[in-house]
Amino acid sequence: MRIIFFAGKGGVGKTSVASASGIRAAELGYKTIIMSLDSAHSLGDIFDLDRELMDKNRGLPVKVGKRLWIQELDVQEEIQKNWGEVHKYFSLLLNTTGFDEVLAEELAILPGMEEVSSLLHINRYYQRGQYQVIILDCAPTGESLRFISIPTALEWYIKKIFNLERTLAKLARPIARHITDIPLPQDEYFEALEKLFKRLQGVDKILTDPGVTTVRLVTNPEKIVLKETQRAFMYFSLYHMCIDGIILNRILPEHISEAFFDDWKVYQKRYARIAEECFSPVPIIPVDLFPGEIVGPERLHKLAQTLYDSRDPTEIFFKEPPYRFYKEEDRYVLELNLPFLTKKDVKLNKVGEELLIRVGGFKRNLILPRQVVGSARIRAKLDGNCLRIFFEEEEYAEKSDQ
Repeated sequence: MRIIFFAGKGGVGKTSVASASGIRAAELGYKTIIMSLDSAHSLGDIFDLDRELMDKNRGLPVKVGKRLWIQELDVQEEIQKNWGEVHKYFSLLLNTTGFDEVLAEELAILPGMEEVSSLLHINRYYQRGQYQVIILDCAPTGESLRFISIPTALEWYIKKIFNLERTLAKLARPIARHITDIPLPQDEYFEALEKLFKRLQGVDKILTDPGVTTVRLVTNPEKIVLKETQRAFMYFSLYHMCIDGIILNRILPEHISEAFFDDWKVYQKRYARIAEECFSPVPIIPVDLFPGEIVGPERLHKLAQTLYDSRDPTEIFFKEPPYRFYKEEDRYVLELNLPFLTKKDVKLNKVGEELLIRVGGFKRNLILPRQVVGSARIRAKLDGNCLRIFFEEEEYAEKSDQ
């Protein structure tokens, strides 16, 4: 089975690219589902389905072609299936604190509920082998990062807090009834959470298995969009997810001769070069701006041809993790794989949260994690094709100098 994330900043064309990839995979004979992870679903719109504006088919898969399905989750349906007791408790809690019943039920749809529901579907499809290819049309970058962090956060909560919280609630309930009208969660609430966690178990291993799951970042050749893509690149790497392609979307074609677009073309060429520097050796797939809206299977098929030509979109385009970030003693280390280096000169320059790396003719710009932005000293060591960069606090820097 293959799982492919299409992620990036809002408005860069993720849904179009994900849908075109799904069409191509289905044409090649794979049983494929495209899932929307964005609460503002638009898969049905891009496939030009004839249905009501708010009709999401109760969150069930919809067949849109031979061997091809799309799925847009309906949070209300997911609450009934997966979150009954949890949602019921928070509705009651909000209602007790002064919100009217209808508003309390709406506010009790907590951040993360839809993401966990999506993970439950992915885990189930994988375990049952229901589809050969799962394509995920991600929400904008920030929400995507929350999505991939949920399994780790839930595991920490269940292992460290859950049993303590359950015991305290059991002990406090008889006393709380006499001193406050604020309800404490009942055993059914904790049982529902425990069941949810059990159904999620294993999904973190699926998402971080580079032989199964890869991420393709969709971006445009513009400064702000590329910065956001760099951040996404860093965070997906920190979560040990394999990024196997960068789709540089909406490039103005060379044949456009109107003077109005001259400056745009100059800027786009500049940022295309910057993209090469930032993301090398991960392959970049350039896609020209289409003459019109990409809506409907026919237009999506044309986009698929532009994206992949004769290639199989389920192929893993790049297998090596481009970099690894970890802690060693009292310092953080960033390890980069830089193939084909010949010159040993390494130059580092940190500007704000950005690190500029030069090794001979190779140049790379990286957005740094928050933990290391204020490091007192940065130094590097090149060992074959592996560049290790050390971020040291003052104490550690002083020790290493002695």
